[in-house]
Amino acid sequence: MTFKIGFHVSISGKLYNAFDRERELGGNCGQIFVKSPRSWNFADLNEEEVNEFKKRYKESDLKPFLSHATYLINLATPKEDLFEKSIECLKGEILRTNKFNLPYITFHPGAHTGSGEEKGIKRIIEGLRKLEDVLKETDTVLLLENTAGKGTTLGYSMKQLELMKNSLEVDIGICLDTAHAYGAGYDLATEEGINETLDEIDNTIRRKSIKIIHLNDSKAPLGSQKDQHAHLGEGEFGVEGIKRFINHEAFKDIPMIRESPVSKKDIELAKKLRE
Repeated sequence: MTFKIGFHVSISGKLYNAFDRERELGGNCGQIFVKSPRSWNFADLNEEEVNEFKKRYKESDLKPFLSHATYLINLATPKEDLFEKSIECLKGEILRTNKFNLPYITFHPGAHTGSGEEKGIKRIIEGLRKLEDVLKETDTVLLLENTAGKGTTLGYSMKQLELMKNSLEVDIGICLDTAHAYGAGYDLATEEGINETLDEIDNTIRRKSIKIIHLNDSKAPLGSQKDQHAHLGEGEFGVEGIKRFINHEAFKDIPMIRESPVSKKDIELAKKLRE
């Protein structure tokens, strides 16, 4: 199977420029924002641009492309106004992602901000259930992204992700971020650590639920609960850790997306290391 690796690309101008940018960087899949990641507002869409994007995506070999939801969304919040705003924003992003014919949208579940993990997880489940109808109506699959566990963020353990995922009647998936997992204490850089993590995955979210991998090295130490990305091979994973992960039987056929910092050398190294 072809090694699928690409970048999250930032676009100036037309959204369909993402495909040219991805090719420039050497990727063969990718990730974008379909709206500003730091705003609640949705800019009006130009139908000609949407149609051109869909046309180029259909004809392209750069697949899959997915979207990443705004960082403002927080389904774990105890604040009712922010909770409702988050639901409406994520609903809008799901619909927009589907409008562009993209198969996945990933998002960070949120932070409980002091209400406690149990209440925070129940709140996320409540929010996800409010999105079931739109998920049933669209072809886009929602992906829960694991977190590093910084502060009061939730979704840092496979068990927490399982509770969220299995609470719905509709299928949703997982986006596994390697740097986040490392920060949360999952040692994906060593053979022993990968096997231990897979045991936990097999007993919770299941391997088949992982649809996308965010392939990020980590500046922060194992179990630090910090989300700090590094260029591949230049963080705690090191070159050998990245090589071990991308060639592991459990992960090698899952599309991998490099996030920030962006450098063409990351994909060049990953392709070189791929066996």
